[in-house]
Amino acid sequence: MAKVLIIGAGGVGQVVAHKCAQLADVFTDIVLASRTEEKCKKIAAQIEEKQGRKIATAQVDADNVPELVALINKEKPAMVINVALPYQDLTIMDACLETGVNYLDTANYEPLDTAKFEYKWQWAYQDKFKQAGLMALLGSGFDPGATNVFTSYIAKHYFDEIHTLDIIDVNGGDHGYPFATNFNPEINIREVTAECRHWEDGEFVTTPAMSLKQSFTCPDGVGTYNIYRMYHEELESLTKNFPSLKKAQFWMSFSENYLKHLEVLGNVGMTGIEPVDYQGQQIVPIQFLKTLLPDPSTLGPRTKGKTCIGCVVTGIKDGKPKTVYLYNICDHQDCYAEVQSQAISYTTGVPAMIGAKMMLEQKWMQDGVWNMEQMDPDPFMEDMNQHGLPWKIIEDPEFNLV
Repeated sequence: MAKVLIIGAGGVGQVVAHKCAQLADVFTDIVLASRTEEKCKKIAAQIEEKQGRKIATAQVDADNVPELVALINKEKPAMVINVALPYQDLTIMDACLETGVNYLDTANYEPLDTAKFEYKWQWAYQDKFKQAGLMALLGSGFDPGATNVFTSYIAKHYFDEIHTLDIIDVNGGDHGYPFATNFNPEINIREVTAECRHWEDGEFVTTPAMSLKQSFTCPDGVGTYNIYRMYHEELESLTKNFPSLKKAQFWMSFSENYLKHLEVLGNVGMTGIEPVDYQGQQIVPIQFLKTLLPDPSTLGPRTKGKTCIGCVVTGIKDGKPKTVYLYNICDHQDCYAEVQSQAISYTTGVPAMIGAKMMLEQKWMQDGVWNMEQMDPDPFMEDMNQHGLPWKIIEDPEFNLV
């Protein structure tokens, strides 16, 4: 059906490339590009060995708009799937506008010098993409991404009006390292240490990072975990697009071991994002720390356990209060067997592929800049069941959330 250009060859890029390669009737040609082409070639070799399919590779600096434009003009893809760093969203969007190509990403733009998680920079591109007759789909990962679609699906099929939303992300996996992050360490640590914001009574309320926790028991035997309230970007778009929400929160599980390491690193300044002078050179502490930690893309073989990510929604149906929990459980080792990545990369990469599929099949193609919940959730949810992320629904679950 179409050629796609995937930019980014980390853990998520690896999953996206594998999953796109599985659907030759949709993704007829695939180009995988990164600053380090050697990473792309390694992934291409995996895909050829596993699926007998060749994909092309290229080198590109995603911070450099002319380089991006030259590559896009050379390859002429129908769309770009951006799984590079969030700092590079705007340069890639600019290149797509200049070349007349549709765009998809998995995380909102972040300025390099400050930990901001906002859509305003990308929402500002709405008129540009609309006038160009192009689509930009934002946040097509799991959270954001699938969780947005979960919310939309629940609101469409189970409620007349939704009032509260709790997004709960539990990773019950164990990689065996004293300390490691399951996706890009720099992004992960910035996210976890940022101020918490949740939506309540028509506004965002700010609280200290990780200051509220509760115990949550996952279904299907995954286990009981401590989950901590933190800010996540999908709250911004979901509260905008579902104005009936009175309260919306995001929760993520962390072990005491992870939090203790993070506290110590923070106390000694290793999680800082401001440059410091070291022997006449300017270095950013968190970027240096990233070089010392295990590469998330190498965690697959040693990570065991399951993830459980879902949405708890309350509201009104036929005049009566109702609660619905929609979730997916993913096994780290199953993911590794299929695409040689752990479940954190898998749960982000599969929705990126499905979002691109929705666009190429014209099920979601719409000029402008859009968040996931603004599209019809039904075909996306159907594809999640077909392509490795089956979901379940529990009506009126027996748990109480703070």
